[in-house]
Amino acid sequence: MVIRGERIVTSAGTVAREIGIRDGKIVAIEPLGNNLCGAQLIELSAEEVLIPGLVDTHVHVNEPGRTEWEGFESATKAAAAGGVTTIVDMPLNSIPPTVNVEALELKQDAARTKAFVDVGFWGGAIPGNKPELRKLHDAGVFGFKCFLLHSGVEEFPYLEPDEMEEDMSEIASFDSMMLVHAEDSRAIDRAPNAEGDHYDRFLASRPRGAENVAVAEVIERARWTGARAHILHLSSSDALPMIESAKRDGVKLTVETCPHYLTLLAEEIPNGATAFKCCPPIREASNRELLWKGLEDGIIDCIVSDHSPSTLDLKDIENGDFGVAWGGVASLQLGLALIWTEAKRRGIKLETVLNWMSERPAQIAGLHHKGAIALGNDADFAFFGPDDSFVVDVNKLHHKNPISPYQGKVLAGKVRRTFVRGTEVDFKTPRGQLIRRGEV
Repeated sequence: MVIRGERIVTSAGTVAREIGIRDGKIVAIEPLGNNLCGAQLIELSAEEVLIPGLVDTHVHVNEPGRTEWEGFESATKAAAAGGVTTIVDMPLNSIPPTVNVEALELKQDAARTKAFVDVGFWGGAIPGNKPELRKLHDAGVFGFKCFLLHSGVEEFPYLEPDEMEEDMSEIASFDSMMLVHAEDSRAIDRAPNAEGDHYDRFLASRPRGAENVAVAEVIERARWTGARAHILHLSSSDALPMIESAKRDGVKLTVETCPHYLTLLAEEIPNGATAFKCCPPIREASNRELLWKGLEDGIIDCIVSDHSPSTLDLKDIENGDFGVAWGGVASLQLGLALIWTEAKRRGIKLETVLNWMSERPAQIAGLHHKGAIALGNDADFAFFGPDDSFVVDVNKLHHKNPISPYQGKVLAGKVRRTFVRGTEVDFKTPRGQLIRRGEV
């Protein structure tokens, strides 16, 4: 197959190119006009940009065990519709969680015939499963996730900092990575109660200080053990100076943030609007501006969704009680449009957005043939209309449960077609592959 277009995003920027694809791989990149030949020719329209498929390394699919929250079919359809061609699934909130090889195999079996995009898996680090970490690594997980406070589900308990350090030492011996939900359990225990429908009360129950203390713990334990560490869903801009300092010191540290922290504001969340509840929480406008600066300065490495869906009843819509509602935002299908809408307003180029949402997540997870339109890479693309616009309608998204804090928002940029390994996603036949560390 050959794709031709005036605007194709490559490592050389947005350029006029012809892309040759064979057996799901990019085998030629030539200047437009060189007339590559193929069994199939696709030409971009003048208003389309060919972009690398996004890589979302923070997705809660929840199958098996809580498939009514989401599942591999609905999640990967949502991913493809949003231009995401690879996801890496989190070890919770499925039952059982991915904390041993048997659980990983159950999850792989659940995904194998339902994936519309490529799917990889993280393992989990919980108290008592240290002997399982190397086995999971050898079975192909991309790294390990732990919590420093209650995870929200009983079957995935959190690690004390000393336990996290012990597991970091273990995974450093085989060069894996520890992903950390960084909020300090003691700080949260001493914070005000979140009960009620007032968002400011919920915000006070998850203070920045809890995040800052936990980030500091991760940095020092990574420094002492030499392990690679990754801070999940950073929301507190207060932590940026110590992250910058740690990176300058050579600590093996990477950091992600999410669309909800970059596009939503605490000041604008109505009382009782539990669709906005997530942990750590959406914070104030001044905080959001500093997160954007952290991205532009390279302190924050990437943007991923933290797609964390649940059923409508768990969001406690009727009562709007932030203390009891499930904490999570479902945004897998909307991430690119959300970030592009905000980036465009700020004068940030599409190439920069794609670096944050495709190339960098792929690099961090070790997905060496993903994340960029480059020779030898998988032919994962999206045809993107950057000047298109649409209104978010939860009933038209592929997410299983129709609830979103973005309902009714007008967003810029629309994915028109998505290709995984050179084959267009038709939303009827699942052709995604299960991927393992070392194979990609």
